Amino acid sequence: MEVVQVLQQRWRLRWSFKNATIIVTLFNIIAALFLLHTFFFSSNKPSSVERYITEAEEIRRAMLPLELIKRVKEIQKEAYVEPDPVQQKDAKQTAAVDLISRLNNYRSYSDSGSVKVVEEWRKRKMERARQRELEKNGTTL
Repeated sequence: MEVVQVLQQRWRLRWSFKNATIIVTLFNIIAALFLLHTFFFSSNKPSSVERYITEAEEIRRAMLPLELIKRVKEIQKEAYVEPDPVQQKDAKQTAAVDLISRLNNYRSYSDSGSVKVVEEWRKRKMERARQRELEKNGTTL
């Protein structure tokens, strides 16, 4: 009996809190290594769903008419031409000259009352145009 008791005491000494802590710590380290291994090495392999998604994207990209898209963009660039400021001024000047000639013709056929009204209208229009031009340039009165 004494031999059995001695063996039981040795086992009790071997299973102290220090030994239990070491065993639990080793188990935790092994579990952490296993989790890290599965996390890093399983993410590198694409799943079947990811593979189907990438294949579908490749097929969609292959079906895009890239040359047609490039040509349409070129045509749009060719079609869009900024109007020259000189041409805009010329158009404004010709419109102004035309308006003046019409006013002069109108003056010859109308009485003095309507001429005054037209002159006032013309002055207001010119003032509004001047104001718009000043606001467009960023200066206001």
